[in-house]
Amino acid sequence: MYPKRYIIMESLALHIKQKRKKFGLSQVEMAMRAGVGLRFVRDMEQGKQTLRMDKVNDVLALFGEALGAVKMNEV
Repeated sequence: MYPKRYIIMESLALHIKQKRKKFGLSQVEMAMRAGVGLRFVRDMEQGKQTLRMDKVNDVLALFGEALGAVKMNEV
């Protein structure tokens, strides 16, 4: 079983990719509109484990979303 952190990053990667496609944006267009680099977008969509939260929020802001803290139940 994968650590929770890995699953969360994979979920974020899939979420971002689905949103980008839903809005008909290429990776280049999304990077330009969010003010982040293309490499950052590619890393994010591939589920890179370490990403800057401020840049992730710049991308999520395109879709009216943001990262935030949530309480997690103990397993």
